[in-house]
Amino acid sequence: MAANRRSKGDGLPRKKKLDPLVAARIESIDYKDVHLLRKFVSESGKILPARITGCNRSNQKAIAKAIKRAREIGLMPFSGSFS
Repeated sequence: MAANRRSKGDGLPRKKKLDPLVAARIESIDYKDVHLLRKFVSESGKILPARITGCNRSNQKAIAKAIKRAREIGLMPFSGSFS
């Protein structure tokens, strides 16, 4: 077994997730686009990690910053209730 190969325990390498922002050809992430940002927040209101969303590092940082800005302004809730 190769030392640089990561696995979940079944011996097979993980499949790399496709970045959803690159796939949808979204170039800029805006804090006012609440419908897009909701896809990256869990039901309990937490920001989903990049290993779950599949975003690259720069997009994940931009998403987190936009979610935090939207929460401060009042466009998104801090808790999980979306109404």
